[in-house]
Amino acid sequence: MESAFQHEAPEELVRGRLKRLGEGIGKVVYASEHWVVKRERSPWEVVALIVLWRGVRRAERYLPGGIGARLLARPSKQIRLLRVMTQGAMRVLPMGVWMTTHVREAWEVYRKRAWRGERLAAEKLAGTDAMPRTVRFPPVRVKVMGWPGELTVEEATERVEGTLHQRLAALAREGRYGEVEEWLERFLELRQRGWRRGLFSLDAHLKNFGVSGDRIVLLDAGGLTDRWEEVERRLELEEVIAQPHIQLGLGDVLGGQPEMARRFDRRWKEIVSREGVERHWRAAS
Repeated sequence: MESAFQHEAPEELVRGRLKRLGEGIGKVVYASEHWVVKRERSPWEVVALIVLWRGVRRAERYLPGGIGARLLARPSKQIRLLRVMTQGAMRVLPMGVWMTTHVREAWEVYRKRAWRGERLAAEKLAGTDAMPRTVRFPPVRVKVMGWPGELTVEEATERVEGTLHQRLAALAREGRYGEVEEWLERFLELRQRGWRRGLFSLDAHLKNFGVSGDRIVLLDAGGLTDRWEEVERRLELEEVIAQPHIQLGLGDVLGGQPEMARRFDRRWKEIVSREGVERHWRAAS
């Protein structure tokens, strides 16, 4: 959708306090009824999350009841508290001490992918229905729940109805599996439209996509690439993934529908293959 400039921020952004809607490694999202604004995390916050993530991963096997997996899958007050504690501990020593080889590599990969993904989305997807509508306006202070209490923003993005994963999970709970398949087919079509523009998502998890009406839109552009060598490496990995629906986070959604899961896996492997992607990629050249 088109990005537009208006002389004032949407009234609902400044009328009340925005609630915290979600977060990723690099951003925290706050929302009013129809709009979302984003706060970029500081380098300290990002590195603290990487350190914390690595620590939880290492301890996951020793934590009872799948606590580690739940913390990583659903950021919560607990994980935010742990992040703040980790960040506080980090400030005792210089950043360089915390930048072990693996942490530095993760930081560099995240930073480069985030910058490149945002650039590619702006160049090749702006103005299409694959992106949420965005409005720009003169800088304005908005109130948000929790820390830091206030933000200065000059851009807001259309609030989606939920992530694609949330929509599919809700449909599955209601037993509406025919609609689950329809949405999955729309998702595959969206990916192919991206390939025809010379774009490939290296991180196509369903939580990175949102639902707005009958559209699927990209919420996180961090995994986008236009480099065929990176696409090839990802497709080599896809070849050895036996159950793509598990990789996409659909284990719970399709757990009671084994035939549907197998049907989707066959469809995915047919389309997300070197031959399938290359056919569309050539059209973008």
